Amino acid sequence: MAKKRKPPNIKGDPRTFDPDFKGPVVNRSCTDVLCFIIFILFIIGYIILGLIAWVHGDPRRVAYPTDSQGHFCGQKGTPNENKSILFYFNLFSCTSPSVMVNLQCPTTQICVSKCPEKFLTYVETQFPSKKDKNSWTYYSQFCKSPFPKPDRSLSQILMDDDCPAAIFPSKPFLQRCFPDFSTENGTLTVGNKTMFEDGKGKTRNAVELREAANHINKILDAKSLGMRLFEDYATTWYWILMGLIIAMLLSWIFLILLRFTAGFLFWVFMSGVIGVIGYGIWHCYKEYNSLRGHQNSHLTIYDIGIQTDISMYLQLRQTWLTFMIILCILEALVILTLIFLRNRIRISIALLKEGSKAIRYVPATLIYPVLTFIFLSICICYWAVIAVYLATSGVPIYKIIAPAGQCKHENKTCDPEIFNTTEISKACPGAQCIFAFYGGKSMYHQYIPTLQIFNLFVFLWLINFVFALGQCTLAGAFASYYWALKKPEDIPPYPLYTAFGRAIRYHTGSLAFGSLILALIQMFRIVLEYLDKRLKDSQNNISKFLQCCLKCCFWCLEKAVKFLNRNAYVMIAIYGKNFCRSARDAFNLLIRNVLKVAVMDKVTDFVLILGKMLVTGCIGVLAFLLFTERLPILIEGPSLNYYWVPLLTVVIGSYLVAHGFFSVYAMCIDTLFICFCEDLERNDGSTEKPYFIAPTLHGILNKKQLVPQKQKE
Repeated sequence: MAKKRKPPNIKGDPRTFDPDFKGPVVNRSCTDVLCFIIFILFIIGYIILGLIAWVHGDPRRVAYPTDSQGHFCGQKGTPNENKSILFYFNLFSCTSPSVMVNLQCPTTQICVSKCPEKFLTYVETQFPSKKDKNSWTYYSQFCKSPFPKPDRSLSQILMDDDCPAAIFPSKPFLQRCFPDFSTENGTLTVGNKTMFEDGKGKTRNAVELREAANHINKILDAKSLGMRLFEDYATTWYWILMGLIIAMLLSWIFLILLRFTAGFLFWVFMSGVIGVIGYGIWHCYKEYNSLRGHQNSHLTIYDIGIQTDISMYLQLRQTWLTFMIILCILEALVILTLIFLRNRIRISIALLKEGSKAIRYVPATLIYPVLTFIFLSICICYWAVIAVYLATSGVPIYKIIAPAGQCKHENKTCDPEIFNTTEISKACPGAQCIFAFYGGKSMYHQYIPTLQIFNLFVFLWLINFVFALGQCTLAGAFASYYWALKKPEDIPPYPLYTAFGRAIRYHTGSLAFGSLILALIQMFRIVLEYLDKRLKDSQNNISKFLQCCLKCCFWCLEKAVKFLNRNAYVMIAIYGKNFCRSARDAFNLLIRNVLKVAVMDKVTDFVLILGKMLVTGCIGVLAFLLFTERLPILIEGPSLNYYWVPLLTVVIGSYLVAHGFFSVYAMCIDTLFICFCEDLERNDGSTEKPYFIAPTLHGILNKKQLVPQKQKE
């Protein structure tokens, strides 16, 4: 009979204050109250910020195009109610579509009810032909304000900026008039013309107009592409939904079957790895032996130096000998690792099987990712709405923009009502007073960038809090399963609901504390990325190197904090202590079982990755056969424009569904592992202190047999 193992007396260990521990602590008190108060104050401030942004912001400024005077196109209750499209006087002044989308094109922009449908110049309206006596009536609708007849000269019209010099056939897209480009026999045309007058005495061609608009044709092609994509989604939405449902069922079945297949999957994979490496060793030896006696094969890599032709290295015996030695070392390391860590690997596999049983007994945990998704959706929507309202707060700001970009007054604010009467318009011929953005000089408008930063920070805090709440809730539910001596009889009723209530009632402050640390790290990483984008052209090699090091360090820090937080939340769910003490206890426990942690982590990662690949691959293959109409005997597939659109949607959606299910399983394994380590240190397998672990795990450890207990296998 093995001797009873006495738990070590570790300073600060939670066992010292609760020797009769039998599961998650029931009598708890609120933890990290100060952080809870700060968190609540931030949420109240976030709500107040939303109200302030709602009062000052106007999302219509995003939904509606804005003309040069800052008036909305198509807004109900305004003179532009029936003029929902933005028209540009001179597209040749625009350098790129991004300029037009941002309403920064240095040309006058007005609201119109429809886009021009034909070629017409202002000069032609002064001398109308007999066939087109109503040309001025048609042309005047694209002027700032209608006047009875074109009695002014072209130069006067252009100086006063009342009408465009010419109009071209256009089509509305994104509520803006874009040239009606088309291709006939490989030739680019506008309104079936390749050459046309620009109204200023010059003959232009369609290529010049497209270059001036810069990728307009691609944007118009995107419209037809978008319509075809919409048709594909409208045709296949029920197939996509069915694929996601099947992915959910496959994920659930995979988790349940892990109880029987975890060990088989792992050892088959490791046998494959050993076999592949062994084949590599054999192939290297074969190549090494076949090069014996070949010309120049005796040379070394040092002899031939650096070569761009990689095949030259493959003609050397030394190259294949090096590969063979490396593969032999790798093969030996893998085999020795499996030999010396075989017991820990068996423990990890047994825990994977136990995790499958836990999910079977607490099936409600598989639904929790839906609740997390709802919380995340609320946070993302609230953040996006506040960001839009803050961005559209203020009054219209106008700036001077010169087509040539050589005006000393460029980018200065101006008043469009009196701009043409100022000295600036005379000093900078062709300059325009164009609407730029919304802003103001009040304290609120000056602090809008700061409020946007606050909006982003609280958003990150809330997102991390939602994840922390989910991890703590799931940990509490699975800990209730583990510490039940008779499973499933001793599992408390509604363990998930009970764990969620405990986390919200007692540990909101602790969860907020852990998520605050992560939010600060993520915020600093975002600042580094922002500085990198802004200072990219002005950095030297040393500053780039230092910034790269900072990015790497904070990425590693974020991963480490996430790992520590995850285990701290498990300790909070079990013992109900504050965040710092739970993090310390979790860290000490993991350090005392560092080899078990490493093996458990890698084995779990392998199984979960394999499960995600299996679910995603199965659904992807079925979707491919269906959408490419290769299952005519079983199911008649839909006729699609692009089969890859619903296919990618199904594949990505299946992966996300599998990830949601397996994240619950990963949290289950982490919780059971920590409970398992605690169980081994607290108990010795005697009648007074029986192990709570499953008999299979106990047998692997070669400890004293468990006290008989009614536990379903």
